[in-house]
Amino acid sequence: MPMRRAVIHVLALVLATAMLFMGAQKFGADNYIFQVIAQRSGIALFEPQIRIFTGTLEILAGLLMMLPSTRGAGAVLATGVVGGAVLFHLSPWLGTSVAMSADGEASYRLFMMALVFLAIAVINLYLHRARIPVLGDRLFVPKTP
Repeated sequence: MPMRRAVIHVLALVLATAMLFMGAQKFGADNYIFQVIAQRSGIALFEPQIRIFTGTLEILAGLLMMLPSTRGAGAVLATGVVGGAVLFHLSPWLGTSVAMSADGEASYRLFMMALVFLAIAVINLYLHRARIPVLGDRLFVPKTP
């Protein structure tokens, strides 16, 4: 059982680190990805307002994942934020192959990263299901006939 607990903590800390890192990047200068979304969608709020809001949510999710008592809430928030990133990659506003800078070459790297982090977030969501506010254990428990 101690090994299982260690794996659970490592998965939580991996997600926390990823969320904190991705969130912190949203607070620098203009972000090319959000500029692309703003340009293609015609919604100017994506850069910088939605970028900063997204970064705030990512940092909050990362901080929540640091404490065992709040990991359920952190996993819910992380799954939502990273799930949103995957949806944007699947939309015509961003796409699955995108450059990371104006002069960069388009690749699937960001999309693949989003998929990996979504998988890690969903695994954490499952592992910490008992600590999800309001729903708790009821979220993944099959109904008995």
